Amino acid sequence: MSIDFSLTPEIEEIRGRVRAFIDDVVKPTEARIQSEGLEHNDRDAYLHALLDMRKQAYDAGLWLPHMPAEWGGMGLGHVELAMVQAEAAKSYYGPWVLNCQAPDEGNMHTLLHWATDEQKQKYLKPLCDGRAWSCFAMTEPEVAGSDPTLIRTHAYQDGEEWVINGHKWFISNAHRANFAILIARTEDDPDLPQAANTAFLVDIPSEGWTEVRQIETMHGSTGHSEILIEDLRVHESQMLGGRGQGHLLGQYRLGPARLAHCMRWIAQAETALDMMVDRSLNRFAHGSLLAEKQGIQWMIADSTMELYQAKLMVLHAAYRIDNGLEFKSEVSMAKHFVANMLNRVIDRSIQVHGALGYSTDTPLAHMYQHARWARFADGADEVHQMRIAQRTIAAYKDSGSTASATGDLPI
Repeated sequence: MSIDFSLTPEIEEIRGRVRAFIDDVVKPTEARIQSEGLEHNDRDAYLHALLDMRKQAYDAGLWLPHMPAEWGGMGLGHVELAMVQAEAAKSYYGPWVLNCQAPDEGNMHTLLHWATDEQKQKYLKPLCDGRAWSCFAMTEPEVAGSDPTLIRTHAYQDGEEWVINGHKWFISNAHRANFAILIARTEDDPDLPQAANTAFLVDIPSEGWTEVRQIETMHGSTGHSEILIEDLRVHESQMLGGRGQGHLLGQYRLGPARLAHCMRWIAQAETALDMMVDRSLNRFAHGSLLAEKQGIQWMIADSTMELYQAKLMVLHAAYRIDNGLEFKSEVSMAKHFVANMLNRVIDRSIQVHGALGYSTDTPLAHMYQHARWARFADGADEVHQMRIAQRTIAAYKDSGSTASATGDLPI
């Protein structure tokens, strides 16, 4: 039998170091930032605190867990990365401190695979060094974000340059990014709808790239920007990948990126469950502790079972990526399930905390605001369900069985 859920001593050691770093360095710094209001009251002290955490992570050998050693990373596979992300995301700044946060993490993978050597030196190296920020500009307000074949942002060639016009929104990190991976339509009538788009690297700021606003969301204005693109010129050397390969590039990027989100969401759900149980053991009402009441026990049990399912799905999908197996369906199922699990577990934790959970005296309200985004980020629930159903039907048509669509597991 080769199925083994134990960790090697080396990976267990890495997970322990990440956990200790988050507990000993990141969480105390976060508490100081919040208690002293550094982000708003003392910007210099705030930035110093953030950069100091990053320096300590680098010195501790916990920098870039997802990148190869030749780029200054830890060289971890996706299964190993799941251990790191699930520990790092138990704090607010953890993934950023380790330089494995979205969207930069996904963009690093994309540049590593698709960029030329010159592009890697100009764009990937500063990201890996922690000297730059990036964004991925694909979603548009006029068309469904879940269908990239509908993209209207258009690029035409003019000599050695491409001229781009269009409109993007909900571009995460654009407000602070040094460059964008921009998806634009370059082919008017391709043989396949998926071959219409091309990716370009755009320096920010650039003439023709205008940030209209940071869009106010449920959790405030935090860098999800609306961008107007007017006669933006980029040199042909700024094309990322081949002409018409923008859709392929986007799908390559989104698969592992979706799973990395799931890894971080598991950490948030586990934090919410820990808080739920702790509250139930310390709150007395109507003759007994909440932990002794069946209604509360059911919420704890449901959350525990769903978190268990989520962990297994993420580990299996990561295993398939690491072993070069087809993983689209498994990642799609994991993304849908984990996003919904996250919402349910946080909601139950708020319920057990009562009015306290609804207030901002605990992190639950903030976690809940962010969690609602998970159900449509990187593909809406319904799109994933559609694709899962299509793959299941196709599997049955091909073999007379749906087994290959349910993880292709040996049971």
